[in-house]
Amino acid sequence: MMPRSRRDLFLTFSWLAMQGFGGVLAIAQRELVDRKRWLTREEYLDIYSVAQILPGPNVVNFSLMFGDRHFGLSGALASLGGMLFLPMLLVLGLAAIYNQFSVIPEVAGAMRGMGAVAAGLMLAMAAKLLAALRRNPMGPWLCGALMLASFIAIAVLRLPLVWVVLALGTSGWCAARWCIGRERAKS
Repeated sequence: MMPRSRRDLFLTFSWLAMQGFGGVLAIAQRELVDRKRWLTREEYLDIYSVAQILPGPNVVNFSLMFGDRHFGLSGALASLGGMLFLPMLLVLGLAAIYNQFSVIPEVAGAMRGMGAVAAGLMLAMAAKLLAALRRNPMGPWLCGALMLASFIAIAVLRLPLVWVVLALGTSGWCAARWCIGRERAKS
């Protein structure tokens, strides 16, 4: 299946954006893969992976690539517009309100709680996508090793993200090319 129109893209990405407080990509996976079936898990993982390594917000990169895949530049702009328009209005309004109430301890506590929920959403999405790695040419063990190395480099060693992306991204790319070449040689 695929989106019927640019309007369909705009409305779907608007719906995603308004649900995704701190975790749109986790909700996008459920909506675009499980519910609408516009993507397979593998296709979602491919777009998500590229969105992660490009500069800029991941969800913006994702929406642009997804829209472009279906309707070219106008689809990319429709997806991006859907992803940004309503949240921009909401954030501007909430920023004005937050400025007035940020000193209240309950408000500060609520914000910390939302951060924990966003982290949980990302972990849940990662767990759902693990099954797709079984069909990855690198296999689950090599993919898992790269994920673990990324986690250690960022969360434990606190290395700058740019160096982690350059080092592990290059390593992952080389490993993928080697595995794909080995797989082609077998067939």
